[in-house]
Amino acid sequence: MTPVAQPGFLLDVDGGIATLTINRPEKLNAMTPEMLRGLETMLGEIEADESIRVVVVTGAGEKAFCAGADINAWSALAPIDMWRTWVPLGHRVMDRLAGLRQPTIAALNGIAFGGGLEIALACDLRIAAETVRVAAPEVGIGTIPGWGMTTRLANVAGPARAKQMILSGEPVGAARAEAWGVLSEVVPADELQAATRRLAERIAAQAPVAVQLAKQLVDGLRPRVPASLEALGSGVAAFTDDAVEGLASFNERRPARFEGS
Repeated sequence: MTPVAQPGFLLDVDGGIATLTINRPEKLNAMTPEMLRGLETMLGEIEADESIRVVVVTGAGEKAFCAGADINAWSALAPIDMWRTWVPLGHRVMDRLAGLRQPTIAALNGIAFGGGLEIALACDLRIAAETVRVAAPEVGIGTIPGWGMTTRLANVAGPARAKQMILSGEPVGAARAEAWGVLSEVVPADELQAATRRLAERIAAQAPVAVQLAKQLVDGLRPRVPASLEALGSGVAAFTDDAVEGLASFNERRPARFEGS
């Protein structure tokens, strides 16, 4: 199959394995609204293709799987639009990724922060290079995770560890993330591509309908947070003085001075 492109993405299919690459390395693969919509389109194409048995999601370049949502893109939104558009769009796309009938593997080649970790958590399996760090840093800029992380992270790591990551915003190394259940496997960086391919080929060799049914049965056991709750939370947070300070401190590359208002 000829590689297919959408804004910030590249899709290639080989031997029943689709590789979906987040392709904005100059910005650490940070996500924009246009990229989210492009991802949604690609997921529809993947789901409609009966020849695809496994999907691998990875990032272009060596530094990042995805550094999260592009702060310059979402900070330009009015607070009401955080509730009305940005968070619901992210939820819809992450739910579409999580709900693909084909199994999905996130191959983390670099950092997965914020929305990047959300993408990885929406995949069924997460293989990471041993140099990778993951984080939920949103509270450090006066906002909250908005694309389902509050539930998905707790599902894989447990509520206490999810709270530790979300409330502190502190990055977690690959070894600890694997021990906590956030990552399913950690390998040397130079073995990531081969290890991911081996697993994808192993899954692709199984009976596809049985694999897809088994995935849906496991997923049926997982609770989900309603998109409306995270949308409301993000909208409220965006109205605060802390949100203004958080964005200013990020852009000015200085520690934030939060007042709790």
